Amino acid sequence: MADVSDPQNPRTPLDAVDRALLAALDQNARLTNAALAQAAGIAESTCTQRMRALRDRGVIRAFRADIDPAAVGRPMQAVIKVRLGSHDRDGVLAFHARLRRIPGVIRIFHVAGADDYLLHVAVADASTLRDLVLEHITQHPGVVHTETQLVFDVMDGPGVVTARA
Repeated sequence: MADVSDPQNPRTPLDAVDRALLAALDQNARLTNAALAQAAGIAESTCTQRMRALRDRGVIRAFRADIDPAAVGRPMQAVIKVRLGSHDRDGVLAFHARLRRIPGVIRIFHVAGADDYLLHVAVADASTLRDLVLEHITQHPGVVHTETQLVFDVMDGPGVVTARA
């Protein structure tokens, strides 16, 4: 049986130091190790070990740049709802693979409810959005319904970690 106090154990609960590190990263993922250590009130060497453990445990999954789609020629954003007619495992996995290859897809949400997927996409214009839906999504044999909603604005929420532990 795994020791639940082991920081390498993925089931180990996050403590106040972990939460302080995550809250600081949530505000600015480019902080130096020294700045992270200071934010969490720990030594830099401890910070390095804690960060490695958080990555190894899968708590920190990746570091990404938040790129403005308009700045790279994709000013139109939309959310596309997708409903499948069948939910057999092979069909769903094939659809997942297809979605990951569609240019302009920012985020894929596999959801419960009337629809099966929500796709956040960014494209150059309305005709590119139409082509994306018609050529990449509705062509999949399992898709029975789509609905596209234009996005007027995207805002960040407070995130999953707050400064309070």
